Amino acid sequence: MKPFQRLAGSWIAPRHANPEILAAAQAAVAGLKPAVAVTGASRGIGFALAEHFAKEGHDVALIARTSSDLDAAAARIRSRATPAGVLTLSLDITQAGAAARLDEWLRAAGYYVDVLVNNAGIGLAGPFAQSGPAALERLVTLNVTAPTLLMVRFLPEMLARQRGGILNVGSLGGAVPGPGQAAYYASKAYLQSLSEAAAAECSGAGVRISTLLPGPVDTGFHASMGAESSLYRQLLPSLSPQHVARAGYRGFRIGQRVIVPGLFNKLLYIAIRALPHPLTVPFVKILLNKTDP
Repeated sequence: MKPFQRLAGSWIAPRHANPEILAAAQAAVAGLKPAVAVTGASRGIGFALAEHFAKEGHDVALIARTSSDLDAAAARIRSRATPAGVLTLSLDITQAGAAARLDEWLRAAGYYVDVLVNNAGIGLAGPFAQSGPAALERLVTLNVTAPTLLMVRFLPEMLARQRGGILNVGSLGGAVPGPGQAAYYASKAYLQSLSEAAAAECSGAGVRISTLLPGPVDTGFHASMGAESSLYRQLLPSLSPQHVARAGYRGFRIGQRVIVPGLFNKLLYIAIRALPHPLTVPFVKILLNKTDP
């Protein structure tokens, strides 16, 4: 274990232990191995996070909807000659009972959720009034409902065991309203608010809860949501998924509750949090405008 992780562990460790609850929780996972469950793990930031956790020696469970993409992602991680176990589960986390199914599947494979990485999400660009109800429902279900239900399924068990944690992948956009991507920015604001509040509630319980807030990242995400031609894609520097994953892993391990990768993004985050919305919202609206003729 690295020195900064040992130091972090000394203050993340639970300060008040209930021996009976702890013993029962440990007995419930006796014979099982801890795993890092990553949603949306077949590509982009999710894949990079799963790969980094595996590189650090954690067994990982890759979760996404498409089996072929999962198999390819798992093969790439295994090709790095990591000693970590790599499992795959084709699962639509927006379906009813998805959290229970994940739990049951992992236990059947000899694992339990020690760390939950809520990465799966979609974007939606364009005026809110022109958004179709089906598209909005899909976004809210995947970006808001699914991570919330996964958290509430696994967090109580983590608290009982007094170990583990949750890493939620939000967005720098969650810090400010986003005209032109209103519902997407709002969904990430919800996730950040939920994460920070839960982290405060769980302080001193031995469980980490962090939110990763990347700015623009070089993945296919912006194109898939119809925002590749937006001004911010031309003006703001982009990070690689690997850079974001390294920062996310490091921040999570030391118990950092809000993790913003990249110096420019850190400065931007401070600015948009400090300045009033009458200044920041029009600026963000300009950045999110499309430059297509």
